[in-house]
Amino acid sequence: MKSENSEVMTVHKVAIQGGHGAFHEIAARSFFPNARLDLIPCETFEQITDMLVRQEIDYGIMAIENTVAGSLIPNYALIRETPVKIIGEKYLRIKQNLLALPGQKIEDLTEVHSHYMAIAQTRKFFNQYPHIKLVESADTALSAKKIQEKKLVGKGAIASDLAATLYGLEILAAGIETNKRNYTRFLILNHKDNFDYVVETRNKASLCFSLPHHKGSLSQVLSILAFYDHNLTKIQSMPIVGQEFKYFFYVDLTFDSFERYQQSISAITPLVVDLQILGEYQYGIDSLETIHNQ
Repeated sequence: MKSENSEVMTVHKVAIQGGHGAFHEIAARSFFPNARLDLIPCETFEQITDMLVRQEIDYGIMAIENTVAGSLIPNYALIRETPVKIIGEKYLRIKQNLLALPGQKIEDLTEVHSHYMAIAQTRKFFNQYPHIKLVESADTALSAKKIQEKKLVGKGAIASDLAATLYGLEILAAGIETNKRNYTRFLILNHKDNFDYVVETRNKASLCFSLPHHKGSLSQVLSILAFYDHNLTKIQSMPIVGQEFKYFFYVDLTFDSFERYQQSISAITPLVVDLQILGEYQYGIDSLETIHNQ
């Protein structure tokens, strides 16, 4: 990776899904801790990949899976179908908070707004406040921003600590998510032809391929990967549109030797169809260690 000194002097133009204060921003700042970031909020993940394709930004941050909600299936296709590559990952604990204007109390609130996923993650908390109506919105942070901008008395938002700080809101209740082991894995993306960010330690890869209709074809590929001492951390299948009962397989694997990893890719290439290497990067072990210690 770039040295810390060079990163301090660099301004990264980074697209995030959601508004300022969203968990995507927290992931971006965590991945680039010493860099100056010019953050570009996007409503959709498609906007992020479109900006990367046009090379209007340096990097994009994209959530790919959550320990409670599972994989964000459409995002796999976005990465495969566009000329972007994965250059890193970040694991982040998702801590939800109830925010409101200063001076408000929970008893004063009649509505709480947030993204549907945040509402689902905190519904048990709100069961003890039946007078509060939960209202779905496009984004957690944007819900907080709206309360601040319009000075909405009696309204609350479910959002991050960062959103509370950015928009001058009070945290009426912290950590209201039902599942305290609620984590999201974020991918850091850039254009496939952009080599400004060099990953010196590559010990994880994301692959995509389909298989011929041969008996045991998947097990054969997996056996080869196991032979080369790789650890499969993820395998996800998606139907191929227009081809009945055919699938793309998305595989994440970690390895100790980049040379043996390259040998394994050569070994499976004749056995698969449409093999794509979506990214070779450093395993987010630092953030995982933090997770395990919480």
